[in-house]
Amino acid sequence: MKTLKIEPEVSIPEYLTGEIQSKLAYVDESIVSAKVHPNRIELLVNTPSSAGEQGISQDKEKEINRKVQRVITSMAKGSIRPKIQVLEDHMDRAVNYDLDPNIKLIRLGELSQEGNGFYTIGPLLSGLIEFFEKQFLNLADSFQAKPYRFPTLISAEMLDRVGYFSAFPHSLSFVTHLREDLDVIDDFAQSTKFVSGGLNTSGESFTRIQTLLSPAVCYHLYFSLADRQLSGGHLAATGVGNCFRYEAINMSSLERLWNFTMREIIFVGSKDYVLENREAGRKRMQEFFETIDFVYRVESANDPFFIGEFRKQAAFQSAFQLKYEIRAFLPFKNDTLAVGSYNYHQDFFGRNLNITLEDSSPAHTSCVAFGLERIAYAFLAQYGLNPKDWPEPVQESIP
Repeated sequence: MKTLKIEPEVSIPEYLTGEIQSKLAYVDESIVSAKVHPNRIELLVNTPSSAGEQGISQDKEKEINRKVQRVITSMAKGSIRPKIQVLEDHMDRAVNYDLDPNIKLIRLGELSQEGNGFYTIGPLLSGLIEFFEKQFLNLADSFQAKPYRFPTLISAEMLDRVGYFSAFPHSLSFVTHLREDLDVIDDFAQSTKFVSGGLNTSGESFTRIQTLLSPAVCYHLYFSLADRQLSGGHLAATGVGNCFRYEAINMSSLERLWNFTMREIIFVGSKDYVLENREAGRKRMQEFFETIDFVYRVESANDPFFIGEFRKQAAFQSAFQLKYEIRAFLPFKNDTLAVGSYNYHQDFFGRNLNITLEDSSPAHTSCVAFGLERIAYAFLAQYGLNPKDWPEPVQESIP
């Protein structure tokens, strides 16, 4: 291992520190960790076993420096501080727990890490997730949202149609299979082993990519409505599903998962319809969070766009207040974690997918989304793992 210290060529605004640090995970495969300081970047880099005490070469250092500077320049140069709008602030509620629940969950066998960014979850945590799921289903019922079941796989063709590859290429998870070739399949069966962190199979054995693992639940509904006029003028729907967003070295504990579960309530219709329901959803969830004394705030935010799209898209989302995050307090690190969001996409999906209203105008969309593992994790960070210490509404709902 070697620590590289890099001086940014462009000043990094304080408000972009976290965003830039998260993107440094994608700079180079050799990077083990990254930390952004006011006047320098510190990278812990894996050195080749053959390099000995010399570590990485000067050429490699220059390559990493060049890519780091590219990230910083792309995101920070000419950036404008976003105007953060806080819709709710309940951060003054008392908490009596200050330990990281992830450590104890693993020790108790409630969490078993199967791979980088994905876990098997035990009974206690599963019961807590089910409790939150019931609340979100109650929210869906209040809108008479129609239930949908969506696949884990998602069409590459449809993701391309909505520009996902340019906006979020770094987080994609691809699905393929062996080519329909007897020799290729037989060779795989006879010789494939897991070595050096991966399968020893040639990439030429696999087909071209037509399918990915789904990054979000609501996309499936929008794809199902593509090239159609919306029947009845509007639609409220709900679904739960596995979602996949690769976050490289940023994946740690239940805070950042590659494979996670989301429940969404989705609205399609006129601008007024989707915005009114998004706001109604927020107010109804506020009432629920009050019953369990949940410590959180709701504030404007932006999606984690890739560096080429970040500055433009983040500014657009901020200007029109398109996204609000539910940020739950994590006492053990005196920080917050996004556990849900209230989103408005304007007529983006309506235009790109040709979803029209009865007057032939493009439909608008919004969704209320919750990360089930994250919200359960944040709850445990505030209340601990002993159910006797949990609020009565939670205790009463869990056997």
